[in-house]
Amino acid sequence: MAAHHLLLLLLAALLPAAATADPDAVQDYCVPDAGGCGRPVELALLPSYPCRSPANLTASDFAFAGVRAAGNFSADTGFAGVSVTPAQFPALHTLGVSFARADLSAAGGVNPPHYHPRATETALVLAGRVYAGFVDSGGRIFAKVLEKGEVMVFPRAMVHFQMNVGDEPATVYGTFNSENPGIVRIPATVFGSGISGGVLERAFGLSPAELRRLEKRFGPPKTKLSEMDD
Repeated sequence: MAAHHLLLLLLAALLPAAATADPDAVQDYCVPDAGGCGRPVELALLPSYPCRSPANLTASDFAFAGVRAAGNFSADTGFAGVSVTPAQFPALHTLGVSFARADLSAAGGVNPPHYHPRATETALVLAGRVYAGFVDSGGRIFAKVLEKGEVMVFPRAMVHFQMNVGDEPATVYGTFNSENPGIVRIPATVFGSGISGGVLERAFGLSPAELRRLEKRFGPPKTKLSEMDD
């Protein structure tokens, strides 16, 4: 095989992998300067903001206090989450990371199955005992009880979950290797997005009454882009 053909094959193999990661920083940091733009900081618009001058930054610009307390608990799941991306903490911009705090109420609080399409997560148990795990693309589950101080990794785009199995509230601190990891919550995505009822009834073996109950629990349908009516 000619050398230039081999080079083209290598580039074809490497470029897709490179395109799926957050871009590398070209400077130490870039705290966005939204003051002169006349609009609030929005995650999707962050690349369009100029960077603030380092001479005008202080240590406070690189500190964040928004995860000192739990978020609002769900009455259904006993879960409270606080996600922190550059939209909440601008100093994260261009650094390729984000983080979250998850709190699980005692006696079965659960972070329902979900996945992050753009990031791998490491989850550190700060308090309590948490049963956590993920399912790989082959359907194999990796799950165990984590004690305080233990960490588990959830590979990118793998469905994962956490549940409090202790007698006290539990807290988990998650970190992501993306500024915008995204989250797809399985129950709400399946039963709260407006997928055709016929599809869901057939796929899960549900009766119309069972489907209506699930759709009611997981929220009103989102705006439909499908042309197929229930």
